[in-house]
Amino acid sequence: MSDAVHRRQGRADPSLSANLDRLMEAGLDDETDAQERPPVEPSIDLNLDFEAELLDDARRAQPAASPPAPTVTPAVTDARPARPSSAAVPRSAPAHGEVANAVEPADATAPQPDAETRAPPTQSAGKADAQAEAQAGAEAVTSRRLAVIDTTPLETPTNEARIGVDDAAAELDTATDTEPVAGGAAATESRSAPAGLAGHTPEAAVIAHLRAQGKLSDGDLARARKLAEDGGDPLRSMLVRLGLVSDRDMAAAYARVLDLERIDAEDYPDAPVAEPELSLRFLKDVRMVPLREDGDVLELAVADPVDSSAVQAVEMAAGRRARLRVGLPTEIDAALERLYETPEPGEPDTELDADLGNFSEEDIEHLRDLASEAPVIRLVNQIMQRAVESRASDVHIEPFADELKVRYRIDGILKETESPPVRSTAAVISRIKIMAKLNIAERRLPQDGRIPLRVQGKELDLRVSTVPTMFGESVVMRLLDKESVRFDFDALGFDGPPRERVLQILDQPYGIFLVTGPTGSGKSTTLYTALSRLNTEARKIITVEDPVEYQVPGINQIPVKASIGMTFAHALRAIVRQDPDVIMVGEMRDLETARIAVQSALTGHVVLSTLHTNDAASGVTRLLDMGVEDYLLTSTINGILAQRLVRRLCPDCREPFRPRPEMAARFLNLPGVDDSDLTLYHPRGCDACQGSGYRGRLVIAEVLMMTDRIRQAVLKHATATEIQRIAIEQDMLTMYQDGLRKAAAGHTTVEEVLRVASVADD
Repeated sequence: MSDAVHRRQGRADPSLSANLDRLMEAGLDDETDAQERPPVEPSIDLNLDFEAELLDDARRAQPAASPPAPTVTPAVTDARPARPSSAAVPRSAPAHGEVANAVEPADATAPQPDAETRAPPTQSAGKADAQAEAQAGAEAVTSRRLAVIDTTPLETPTNEARIGVDDAAAELDTATDTEPVAGGAAATESRSAPAGLAGHTPEAAVIAHLRAQGKLSDGDLARARKLAEDGGDPLRSMLVRLGLVSDRDMAAAYARVLDLERIDAEDYPDAPVAEPELSLRFLKDVRMVPLREDGDVLELAVADPVDSSAVQAVEMAAGRRARLRVGLPTEIDAALERLYETPEPGEPDTELDADLGNFSEEDIEHLRDLASEAPVIRLVNQIMQRAVESRASDVHIEPFADELKVRYRIDGILKETESPPVRSTAAVISRIKIMAKLNIAERRLPQDGRIPLRVQGKELDLRVSTVPTMFGESVVMRLLDKESVRFDFDALGFDGPPRERVLQILDQPYGIFLVTGPTGSGKSTTLYTALSRLNTEARKIITVEDPVEYQVPGINQIPVKASIGMTFAHALRAIVRQDPDVIMVGEMRDLETARIAVQSALTGHVVLSTLHTNDAASGVTRLLDMGVEDYLLTSTINGILAQRLVRRLCPDCREPFRPRPEMAARFLNLPGVDDSDLTLYHPRGCDACQGSGYRGRLVIAEVLMMTDRIRQAVLKHATATEIQRIAIEQDMLTMYQDGLRKAAAGHTTVEEVLRVASVADD
């Protein structure tokens, strides 16, 4: 063997040493061919230095004389080649037919002798002759293995080599450790088969179940498998970490495939179980909560029942047999925190002090490092995940002198949750600003950004806004669920006369359609729904938005960038020359934007936009106050929609009741309401609605259409109250009346209608 190979140092890889034993026999019997091979060009060394050491060890381990060893079929344990080294060594090139011969000993179906009991090649020769033959045989084996590896292209050595080895390993009935754990299923993964190869492992069965249920696509699986192989993590963990599979879907797959029982959040114990035997650090690392002790059985809630090593460790430490139940990781973390980490009154949080430390606000580099620490990342991720689980539309993070307040807006109502320690204020806010690609050094001016995120298998877009306050920066994140949003008037709650009027306005060939309401009233979603109805092959649609909230196929969407002069007015002047049929302006904020929109409507375009007013009639007076001429408004406006969002009653727990006569009188003469047999509903609360009695929201609306009488009133500069009175006389339902209709239909409550609409609208 060459001195260059002997000088190289490395560690043996079982993926190559398994094949090494099979090749030695054929190489030791074929030294003559190996010596006659011509030299080849140098190639990339795939960590062959340790193979030379193994050959020397194998020769030294051979006894002086022993009977021939019985043939044994070796098991392939992990048939993955080592990573390529940057060094290259000269090799001997095989003839064209020798490559196939060199691969034949690796065939899993052919019996091979055991390397440890193999007899020397020549028993009768002297010591010098035996060493010479062993040296020649070792060089033959090395040459043959070089011949096999040299057939791999240099560009993709790892992938090409893996394909051949995995194909051979797939033909074997690989011996795996599948000892079943307590709980009724074999929950140990194969440690000998490569990732994604052993289809009979519990992990592979779980992944197959997810694919069969449509929870996991082939593309996502391939991406996660590659990242898992590169990082050495289990494939199932990588799927959840990347957000390709939600925690709930993975837990359901575990329970289904492994025949285990699920555990709900309220089923966790009120006091710690088996506390002396199991440390908190271990339980947090493996995400496991002891539930109860039943004789010699310890019941556990686990997030990953496939991890048998953790279960076996618990059984050894507790001296009991384990019975498993599947829990959500977030619920297990919350249970561990509640059971084991609740500090005593007045006790300082020393662990958080150690993690966050006492830092200077002026030290930006230290602040950036602090925001990258694991406790801060875990805390911010937990805030976002809880927002998704609770169906929140906004997350408010507000610093005060003695607390950092976190509140979620759920169905339009702000609800406070557990607050992080006030010491984490700067770190948490800096972490969010880094995720949103904002300047963490700028804490004196407001900033806006966005965070594309995937949580529990959902594609989310978080709009981030920061403003400076007395005690730090206040952060508000608006969650936009790209997958669950439905641009449909029926799904939004439009029905009856308001829906008919909106569709009539959208059918006009040109003119302006305005949507008014306060912030958070669903104006943008209504505009996107209108655009989706107008979005046909025969129309070109261009929008100018700040920011672009939803990406709609077939629509040209332009984001406003005021920092470079790309304002609403500037963009409108440009897109009029783009020959559009429909133009959507995110908001009419100033006179210039309003005038360009009016001019666009006069030239035959359909223009959609929003205003911030309390009712439909105020939309006309707002444009007059901006300075738009009255004759232009009467010529271009087709209709104005004012809307609010009310909470929708939970259909699982709502309770019917008969209203009192004074309340029933409010429902008289409402279209579609049978006031002779009126039934209303109360919210009660259940698990499906998290005890609130409401789940989701719907629109109540009023639609003002520009008639001749209203045009005359506008030209006379009539007040909003008079314009409203004329519209009601022409059969316009107010928001209050539309809300009463929906309350009579069982969609919401009268209390919700009164919360957002004025009785004076009646």
